[in-house]
Amino acid sequence: QVQLVESGGGLVQAGNSLRLSCAASGRTLSDYTMAWFRSAPGKEREFVTAIRRGGNTDYAGSVLGRFTISRDNAKNTVYLQMNNLKPEDTAIYYCAMSTLFFTTDPRRIEAYGTWGQGTQVTVSS
Repeated sequence: QVQLVESGGGLVQAGNSLRLSCAASGRTLSDYTMAWFRSAPGKEREFVTAIRRGGNTDYAGSVLGRFTISRDNAKNTVYLQMNNLKPEDTAIYYCAMSTLFFTTDPRRIEAYGTWGQGTQVTVSS
């Protein structure tokens, strides 16, 4: 059974950095599209970034240039490096694995069938 476990969240001041990790078990994550979504209070879950099977990446405009997604195939782990954090980045961050090997639109939440439990990121001003 596939399982995703996030870690690395916390409380930071604006302008600082955090790195989130998502460790997968039960499947080889490099065979799938892996993504990060986030849910802020009162808002729907939104796409943050994704890395496709071939290594191509996609980013939401709000995080482009500040966040970087990467993966370590040997550790079966995907990372989200978040720099220059802003208060509006405050949310629960979720790791997700696509249902199929290939995704035509990695920004669609419906493309993902496996989710982690989420990790809280709070950015103070």
